[in-house]
Amino acid sequence: MKILYKPFAIIAGAIGGKLGQSLFKALWAKIDQGKPPKPTIEEASLGKVVGAAALEAASMAGAKAATTRATARSFHYLFGVWPGGHQSEEESG
Repeated sequence: MKILYKPFAIIAGAIGGKLGQSLFKALWAKIDQGKPPKPTIEEASLGKVVGAAALEAASMAGAKAATTRATARSFHYLFGVWPGGHQSEEESG
């Protein structure tokens, strides 16, 4: 039954990626007026480049975790089977 979860997870990954990009762009717009600097731009300060990269990574990871969790809960609600492991299984393995 857990093999049925794979298509849900693939779709959730695509949605999570788009949500993460949107979240990062919205957060960056609150911090700075321009586009986020790329590391190879000469005029960009080190702090701004590293801050943008850290904010992008955090927003992408958060959006992925939120969509993965929502998908797992929806799958459990629809099929009555939790698609992942349990806390006790992960600690022992």
